[in-house]
Amino acid sequence: MASMRQFLERGQSLWLDYVDRSLLTRGGLERLVDEGLRGVTSNPTIFHQAMTSGSDYDDVILDLIQADHEVSPETLYEWLAVQDIQMAADILQPVYAKTAGSDGFVSLEVSPHLAHDASGTIEQARHLWKAVHRDNLMIKVPGTEAGLEAIEALIAEGINVNVTLLFSVARYEAVFRAFIRGLEQNDRPRDVASVASFFVSRIDGAIDPRLDEIATREAQSLRSQAAIANARLAYQAFERLRAERAFAAQARRGARVQRPLWASTSTKDPSLSDVYYVEALLGPDTVNTVPPKTLDALVEHASDHPHLVDGVETVQTTLDRLAGLGIDIETVAADLEADGVAKFAASHEALLADLARKTTEVTERYAV
Repeated sequence: MASMRQFLERGQSLWLDYVDRSLLTRGGLERLVDEGLRGVTSNPTIFHQAMTSGSDYDDVILDLIQADHEVSPETLYEWLAVQDIQMAADILQPVYAKTAGSDGFVSLEVSPHLAHDASGTIEQARHLWKAVHRDNLMIKVPGTEAGLEAIEALIAEGINVNVTLLFSVARYEAVFRAFIRGLEQNDRPRDVASVASFFVSRIDGAIDPRLDEIATREAQSLRSQAAIANARLAYQAFERLRAERAFAAQARRGARVQRPLWASTSTKDPSLSDVYYVEALLGPDTVNTVPPKTLDALVEHASDHPHLVDGVETVQTTLDRLAGLGIDIETVAADLEADGVAKFAASHEALLADLARKTTEVTERYAV
């Protein structure tokens, strides 16, 4: 059994990968913050689930319809999302103040349709930053090739960035270097914060079925090993990059390090512990963002032993063994990045379609 505060004592902040109106208005988020939660993340899939089920948003939707009978689903979505993010940011503000801007963040994502459009990402990030108008906001930017340019520009401008959809260690290293380039252009680097969201369980979700097809003893011994090995390799890269001269120069100017954030750490394989990835990746100077069910499991029965640095000598061996079976982790990561962008784009489109239907329902119910 481990509390959120025990994880914090080991150097890891726990963020909640979920937000909805009831959590914000009925005291749920305040209680979690009191128990040690240090942040909140969101994405189009989360907002789709929150905004289009139940009636928590109906009153706000009604107000917006009455103000503008022609309000578009996109405008409606942005208004609702900005309100939620502002409320979450205000609840987390005491954490942000207490940690002098090191924690207490809430993340809001640019449109996934801009994942390969650097200038469009930068423009929308600026717009959302101004719309939310909270110092403890992080703008989520996909870690695509185009995202690297956007990350550098936004960090240079002092906009906090949560780099998302990272699967590849090579891309993670490129993101860290883009972060440094942004710091170099920023007159006040101490005032900007960033995390790099490295996705975990989806790696095993892609590789384990291929191992099952190979069906050798060697293949079976590698099941559910790739994701943790890949994440630990990324952490080794983090430790190396933060020690290099380029970041050290920025640290002397007061810059904070861009922490690795472990994403997709809920367990999908029922044969594994529901805290399998959470326990394996506990370690210093990291963040783990978890959905409510995984957070509950963590508090109930997770160990707070820092396992992140365990088995570092075997990490590359695991990936080499996979390569020997014809499974290249960088190719898998590239496929997962493309798939992740496509899935978030599909969630965004489904959200807009369902908001359009919900607008019609509210209009008919109240005869607006």
